[in-house]
Amino acid sequence: MRALFDCDPGRVERLFFELAFRTDLDPFCRALARAHKPYRQVGSAELARIAGTVLHGGAVAIARPRPFVDLDPKAARAWAQDRKPILILDGIGNPHNLGAIARSAAFFGLARIVLANRPDQALPSDAAYRVAEGGLEYLALYRAPLSTALRQLRRAYRIVGTSLAKGAAQIASTVDRPVALILGNEKTGLDAATLALCDEVVRIPSAGPVQSLNVASAAAILIYMLTRPSSS
Repeated sequence: MRALFDCDPGRVERLFFELAFRTDLDPFCRALARAHKPYRQVGSAELARIAGTVLHGGAVAIARPRPFVDLDPKAARAWAQDRKPILILDGIGNPHNLGAIARSAAFFGLARIVLANRPDQALPSDAAYRVAEGGLEYLALYRAPLSTALRQLRRAYRIVGTSLAKGAAQIASTVDRPVALILGNEKTGLDAATLALCDEVVRIPSAGPVQSLNVASAAAILIYMLTRPSSS
């Protein structure tokens, strides 16, 4: 919630909270009062009803959703100047995974995520925002058909796909272009046609009896590999 008020307080329409959080939330309440927007202290049962879950952390903000931005090729070429990787999520279906990936991306300083425009791609939701712990507020979100996204990004980015079955065990070091990393669906991964369009395919090799990682865990490892100082 602090990230929401820090990044885009105008989206907040109402605020509800338990007594224990009244002092901590006082600055936010004053900001809402100045904007003539309501806030209210409520009991635990009422807050759970408002949130739709008991996992609300003691406070619930009702906010307008962030609009998606269309992927613009000129803007994409300009992004590459900061040398930061970007993520492309191609059919990540679980909103909890979306939130966890966003949290890792924000933690490691990424600024952008492109969501493939397909029906099984999870979009920001209450569950995703809860798991992201503020991470989604620090990321610019774009949506585009995957083929369009790859076409628009590849002039400025090196397209790196991920696979369980094949690929290098390490992302190649290069200075010519930053990386656009594609993560596929939790069950099916990236299809063969998408992998064929990648400049490089990587995998995280197993060192034990478990053969795969949750996609959010894999994302955190790969983002770290891309952003640690020795990778530049």
